[in-house]
Amino acid sequence: MGTVFGVISLVSLIAVVYLAYAAGGVAPVNYGITGVLVTIFSIIGLILAVLSLNDRESYKFFGGLGIILNGVTLAGISLVLYIGANL
Repeated sequence: MGTVFGVISLVSLIAVVYLAYAAGGVAPVNYGITGVLVTIFSIIGLILAVLSLNDRESYKFFGGLGIILNGVTLAGISLVLYIGANL
């Protein structure tokens, strides 16, 4: 489940950043709300991925993949916020 949240979060983040870039940096409020939801989904996905690593009945690959995807998404959100605060 953590991998699914990671894929949804990463695709949403890439779409929002691309759409904001295509609009010349002018982003409506909806993009900001999507960024907040992406952050929440990534945190929940990261927790679920860590919990799935401890589960004996699940594949370790998907737990690791979920941690990587959610970590990349959280790093991307952090980068967007850092760049936005310094410009």
